[in-house]
Amino acid sequence: MLVPFLAVLFGLVLLVWSADRFVDGSASVARHFGMPPLLIGMVIVGFGTSAPEMLVSALAAMQNNPGIALGNAYGSNITNIALILGITALISPIAVHSQVLRKELPMLTAVTLLAAWQIGDGALTRIDALVLLGVFAGLMTWTIVQGVRKKTDALGQEMEAELTGQTMPMNRALLWVVVGLLLLIASSRILVWGAVEIAHGFGVSDLIIGLTIVAVGTSLPELASSVIAARKGEHDIALGNILGSNLFNTLAVVGIAGAIRPMPVAPEVLTRDMVVMGALTLALFVIGFGFRGPGRINRLEGTVLLACYVGYTAYLVVGVFN
Repeated sequence: MLVPFLAVLFGLVLLVWSADRFVDGSASVARHFGMPPLLIGMVIVGFGTSAPEMLVSALAAMQNNPGIALGNAYGSNITNIALILGITALISPIAVHSQVLRKELPMLTAVTLLAAWQIGDGALTRIDALVLLGVFAGLMTWTIVQGVRKKTDALGQEMEAELTGQTMPMNRALLWVVVGLLLLIASSRILVWGAVEIAHGFGVSDLIIGLTIVAVGTSLPELASSVIAARKGEHDIALGNILGSNLFNTLAVVGIAGAIRPMPVAPEVLTRDMVVMGALTLALFVIGFGFRGPGRINRLEGTVLLACYVGYTAYLVVGVFN
């Protein structure tokens, strides 16, 4: 059993490192071809930080492990809100602007309801997957168009600043794109193999492993990005990173996995995990309204989010032993 544990640990480290190299190389290649920094940030960096979830769920679907494919996606969403936002808020309270309440959070809530409705019959079909991917493509197109029209907003300025000076020689950039992609695929295979072996060795369902170990591991890029942004006082980036990642996971990650292989959906995904994910999303509304002042996720609320994550994980662990 030691080898699968080492495989998961090694796979997670290599997955995060290779995703970072892939993003750096892709961003530099895009700049060589004159792509605007804002679009590089929104498209390439956005895809890059979610590449671990995408590849792990895609490979799990190919290998007929629906528990890991879905558990990774929905577990990452729960981890992003409860664990990562909780930790980030403890480091630096996060301001929640009215635009987030008017646009991003309603959008994420609608997407969550769509996902719950599609798997409500106990299966994720290819038609369901194509609908999710179609909605994702529409949202991406709309977001890019809005971003190009509003280059002067905070997000645009931050992306410009983050990408300044990141261009590397073309040959080196292409090398990192190829190496990063190959290592992403290899590390995902190692991680999925180790997770499946651990699940079988302890008699635990693939779903539980996907919701916990795999979900936390593939969410490490979001954790790093949000903590760094919070320490710099860039609250828009810290919160937007999480909301964007959850949209990507719910639509693209699940959509790609379902398009590769239609899969059954365990009843507890709908009655337990989707309920927790939806409740946490709605909780951001309550926190963000700021009834006694400007909306913000303060340290107390960050502690509550962390407690929710600990409670949810403990519930999963107790369920395994029972």
